[in-house]
Amino acid sequence: MTTHPEFSENIIEAPFSNALSERYLAYALSTIMSRSLPDVRDGLKPVHRRLLYAMRLLKLDPKTGYKKCARVVGDVIGKYHPHGDQSVYDAMVRLAQDFSVRFPLVDGQGNFGNIDGDNAAAMRYTEARLTEVAATLMEGLDEDAVDFRPTYDGEDAEPVVFPGAFPNLLANGSSGIAVGMATNIPPHNVGELVDGLQLLIEARRDPSREVTVADLLDRIPGPDFPTGGVLVENRETVLAAYETGRGSLRVRARWEREDLSHGMYQIVITEIPFQVQKSKLIEKIAELINDKKIPILTDVRDESTEDIRVVLEPKNRSVDEKVLMESLFKLTELETRFSLNMNVIALDQRPRVLSLKDMLDQFLDHQIDVLLRRSRFRLEKIERRLEILSGYLIAYLNLDEVIRIIREEDDAKASLMSTFKLTDNQAEAILNMRLRALRKLEEMEIRGEHAKLEAERDDILALMGSEALQWIAVGDKLSEVKAMFGQETELGKRRTRFGEAPTAEIVPLEAMIEKEPITVVCSKRGWVRAMKGHVKPEEELKYKEGDEARFRFHAYTTDKIFLFATNGKVYTIGGDKLPGGRGMGEPVRLMVDMDANDEIVSLMPYIPGSKLFVASSIGKGFLAEADNAVAMTKAGKQLLNVPDGGVASHCFAVDGDSVAVIGDNRKLLVFELEEMPTMARGQGVTLQRYKGGSMSDVLVFHKADGLTWPMGGNSDRWRTETDLAVWTGKRGNAGRLPPIGFPRNNKFR
Repeated sequence: MTTHPEFSENIIEAPFSNALSERYLAYALSTIMSRSLPDVRDGLKPVHRRLLYAMRLLKLDPKTGYKKCARVVGDVIGKYHPHGDQSVYDAMVRLAQDFSVRFPLVDGQGNFGNIDGDNAAAMRYTEARLTEVAATLMEGLDEDAVDFRPTYDGEDAEPVVFPGAFPNLLANGSSGIAVGMATNIPPHNVGELVDGLQLLIEARRDPSREVTVADLLDRIPGPDFPTGGVLVENRETVLAAYETGRGSLRVRARWEREDLSHGMYQIVITEIPFQVQKSKLIEKIAELINDKKIPILTDVRDESTEDIRVVLEPKNRSVDEKVLMESLFKLTELETRFSLNMNVIALDQRPRVLSLKDMLDQFLDHQIDVLLRRSRFRLEKIERRLEILSGYLIAYLNLDEVIRIIREEDDAKASLMSTFKLTDNQAEAILNMRLRALRKLEEMEIRGEHAKLEAERDDILALMGSEALQWIAVGDKLSEVKAMFGQETELGKRRTRFGEAPTAEIVPLEAMIEKEPITVVCSKRGWVRAMKGHVKPEEELKYKEGDEARFRFHAYTTDKIFLFATNGKVYTIGGDKLPGGRGMGEPVRLMVDMDANDEIVSLMPYIPGSKLFVASSIGKGFLAEADNAVAMTKAGKQLLNVPDGGVASHCFAVDGDSVAVIGDNRKLLVFELEEMPTMARGQGVTLQRYKGGSMSDVLVFHKADGLTWPMGGNSDRWRTETDLAVWTGKRGNAGRLPPIGFPRNNKFR
């Protein structure tokens, strides 16, 4: 490749990797220092600082009229910030939104967007001016309080930082993404921040006193977001975040219950978490309702005007409002996490993560520097004025001679300087005096001003020489800021409340389901359905041809249904998941993973806290806690281990104090229930001893009520035997022949 001779001497050969890394590092530093991270002193990024400064030069003070935002943006990008006009306008819009910044720095007139996420109108339509907060933040710019630097084109100058005593960094917070680092600082209450700063000032004045972040937390309990909400974090979590500069804080919407007629109620959301768009939040809730993911919620309405009012309608009056809200907190942005990352450009002009105490300390150091610079500036002004006033007083004492010199001398200025030992400034001031200033009254005013300025000079010199006086002055200035924007003002009232940290409790599934009565019906072939309401036992039901009834019981949609199979597994089916009763139902095998060879042994509602009696055909069994038998998957939960040659044959809820068991050898045994062990899983213990036989049936009953069984034939009569001494023994015995008239099928039911 040939190179033009004109450029050959400017070519520097370097490895591509080195050239790339150097340029990327320069870009990264520029992004970090000049775009994305705020300054610890005024909490502003360059674009915000340039915006406010340009508005100040346009004299858009809080008490003046508004000007078009396009005019402001034009000045900003033309003089200070050579970037896109839309990005500058977007930054300006955000400073005017009271739902985006806690203390707006721009007073906007027109459409500046809303909390629903709608954009602001074009800059040619909107107008703006500064707020009192912004004016306070820039107070002292004309008093050499901070350094200025040339603008990008060198034609003008801009402040490096703002000097004001308003603690903007923590008051309004900041967020930004740089290269390799980011920042996310929440807004706080100015009154509380001033209280914390006053505590640090007290410690500065008393070196023996040490202030910790925990001490500051007593005065600055946590963030104060523009949109309010409820901070639901315990003190330990907030303290850890403020000590390290990093953490995560949970914020929830604020809601209340409104009672309606006939026992109904509705939930009204009045505040939502910071940076959540209301319209998207409502869309998400509506989507959950349509998808039936929150069946206990029936409707959501937006009744907001200037204030937020989102109305939630529960399914019925029995819905627990706390359960409903916990579900919404889990599934929507009604609860969010604010990821705190207090990364700023520190006083040494290096980006670093600071604790709450470090941030406030560095802000105070900046205020001391501003105080001294403003004091020096004022002192110079006083010295120059005293110099001129001293010259005036000399002129009044020698008025006739001064007039003569001015009238007769060719070089009056030099003659005055030599005659009265005046300085150049004094002589020039005397020559520029008006005749009306020669009045006696004017002389008295000058003497009074001279004395007043001398006293002020003495005060400033005392202030500059005393660190204690300096801290008193800074504290007084902060007190003025608190009086203007503290908790007693409408703007400064705390908006974010504090609530108890939510527990990690899981909302029970049944709480999300409307409780309705059902009748569970299962046929002999395993077709299951749920009839609406509690169907009477005598009411006839239809089944498929060749099929017949087997299980039928009352339950509720919130119940769990236990299915015990011959493989010894317990399957759990939600009552609300059962097919409706309009048809014949569906095969239960579609709902659980049962093998084709497995059969249903029992179907019953799960009763929390109850015990189950499980047994196999070989005459072994045990008691099991029903709570431990609940299966979380379709595969079921193995409860009874079935031996070779046997099957699981019985499973029922325990209600009684005695056990009656009978084998196919027609031997009956009665023993105490307390002889049965409670197990989590296994084959169990021997209920009755057989010689080559198997168990036919088992029953748990109350001994005082006696043992009851049906009599034969179609008489529908039952017999009860209360004297069971003949058949009573120890568990595992062989038993004796049952009473005369006991069913030939060896079944208790």
